[in-house]
Amino acid sequence: MNKIVLDGESLTFEQVTAVAYGRPGEPRVELSEEARGKVRRAAGAVDTLLERGEIAYGITTGFGAFKDKIISREEVELLQKNIVLSHAVGVGDPFDVPTTRAIMLIRANTLARGFSGIRLETLELILEFLNRGIHPVIPEKGSLGASGDLAPLAHFACVLIGEGEAEFDGEVVHGREALRRAGLSPVVLKAKEGLALTNGTTIMTAVGLLETAKAANLARFADVAGCLTLEAVNGTTAAFDERIHAVRPHPRQVACAKDLRQILEGSEMTRSFDPVNVQDAYTLRCIPQVHGACRDTVEYAVWLLGIELNAVTDNPLIFIEGDNIEVISGGNFHGEPLALAFDYLAIALSELANISERRIMRLTDEASNSGVLPAFLTEDGGLNSGFMIVQYTAAALCTENKVLAHPASVDTIPSSANVEDHVSMGATAAIKLRAVRRNLETVLALEAFCAAQAVDLRQKRIGEEKKLGAGTEPLYRAIRERVPFVAADDHMKGHIDNSVAVAAKFARTGGF
Repeated sequence: MNKIVLDGESLTFEQVTAVAYGRPGEPRVELSEEARGKVRRAAGAVDTLLERGEIAYGITTGFGAFKDKIISREEVELLQKNIVLSHAVGVGDPFDVPTTRAIMLIRANTLARGFSGIRLETLELILEFLNRGIHPVIPEKGSLGASGDLAPLAHFACVLIGEGEAEFDGEVVHGREALRRAGLSPVVLKAKEGLALTNGTTIMTAVGLLETAKAANLARFADVAGCLTLEAVNGTTAAFDERIHAVRPHPRQVACAKDLRQILEGSEMTRSFDPVNVQDAYTLRCIPQVHGACRDTVEYAVWLLGIELNAVTDNPLIFIEGDNIEVISGGNFHGEPLALAFDYLAIALSELANISERRIMRLTDEASNSGVLPAFLTEDGGLNSGFMIVQYTAAALCTENKVLAHPASVDTIPSSANVEDHVSMGATAAIKLRAVRRNLETVLALEAFCAAQAVDLRQKRIGEEKKLGAGTEPLYRAIRERVPFVAADDHMKGHIDNSVAVAAKFARTGGF
């Protein structure tokens, strides 16, 4: 992917992640010729409205509760600068560089539709930020999710006018200095531009998209980790039989069961029919039902974000038909669709962590695995605590997830003198989702760490090396490349960090 051409209508998940995690200019981002024409047309319409002296929200009026304050033509530029400076009130840690790059790309794509009134010069400067590696410092917190992500987007816009701070070449400097080092000049915002830059769902879309992409991969990682656990405790594949799922045909449940059968293909570590042990505990037997339902939430978020990526979400919007120009105020900045989806996904990821933690318990509790494995995965229990406290950490993260799974979307705090009287909290939902996803990533890594230890112990008890499944073998090898068998109590933090690195790589790339 050497180049991405934005037209406002066809941006994809893959393109966003390529730009987010890529190097500046690799891939290079450009505007399509059609988008250039649409942007010029809308900017020309704004000039026409000014010449006519027409009253239009955000162009010749104030914002929010000041919507009825008329702004003179001479003060229009100052109005746009003021909205950027006054709205830059974000707090908290800044977004990382990949998220910031996703934010800029998605914002540029929205503006490329040609309904926002931004000038081509300003839009192309955003693309230069991406291509040359200027990354505005954008605090995570401050958005209510309507009117969009005002505060954090204002921090992004500040750097376009030579204010604020930006990271360039590994160093955080003043916005004007970052522009100078990159050989660029700030813009002077014209009518409508400040509002076009700060109004919309870009922050929550960017964070949510990157997290959804990782969630999709972690759902697959959970399948593999669960199968490795099943092998370690001598579980059965009977519950994954195609016929069972065909009669309850939820698509993702069916697909998950199929994936599990493929992951375990060729395994010599599962048990055949045993009349005195015909079924496993729910955490193993119900993987298709639980993981499949969680996959449903991922698919919903993917579907929703595919629409939002190519939507126009600022306000007001400019519609042009012949010589007729209409500036119409609406509410596309409201993040309710995203907030609901991200809350739903956070709940699902919490469930993936919950069932994984219960499988860790089954690996470490000798009574729960019918004595197939030694207590706490150590052969010299008492002197050694083994993996006892690994399960504690997983339990702590799951408990934190239960708090974070409380939906942000059911909350609202009216703002702007009660003009903006219902807000989505979509950015909050996205940031919570990120925290839940990180916890899930760690819990799954802990399960893989424990399962690899358990496989080695079981192989030792069997007295011969048995084949793992086609899909579990790569996970086992990935863990063992970084983490040794723990024969006696050791400093576990390094082993956990290395296991998390395996899960993090899979979350990012979909492979070991």
